[in-house]
Amino acid sequence: MNLAGIAHIQLSVTDFARSREFYRALCEHFEMHCQYDAPGNETERGILYYIGGKTGLLIRPVNPEHAQARHHQYQPGLHHLCFRARSREDIDGFHAFFARTLAGLGGKLVQPPQEGPWAPGYYSILFEDPDGIRLEINHVPGKGNLAEGVTLPIRERVPGGVPEQES
Repeated sequence: MNLAGIAHIQLSVTDFARSREFYRALCEHFEMHCQYDAPGNETERGILYYIGGKTGLLIRPVNPEHAQARHHQYQPGLHHLCFRARSREDIDGFHAFFARTLAGLGGKLVQPPQEGPWAPGYYSILFEDPDGIRLEINHVPGKGNLAEGVTLPIRERVPGGVPEQES
């Protein structure tokens, strides 16, 4: 089977109202379309679901007993989620948008736009949502590590890395 991509990702958040504002701004910046946006009530969980860019991003509140928890990338589950940009300029533009909008909605910048060693031309920005869920946007020109002449799997360890997440 030749996989077509990831259909959707669902993230669980501790403060749905706060995260709803953060992810609305993020998804609208990505020019995604809102399919569902309901705050929820005593009998039904809230839901925020955006589609576009060949994927969907769904946000729902955690169970009440987990409301005080904070996501950590080295606990079981999601380490981070990376979106693919069409150009380096998109990432630079996102950096300005992050500072202007998402930082005020609880986002935390982890690494500003920079090149990385993971593929030829790799360029990315790394940030966290209000729950500490790590998000990345990258751009890799051409076919990246799927280009002709690149031998996979790459056996040597990639130098560098990203900062450890605060506990």
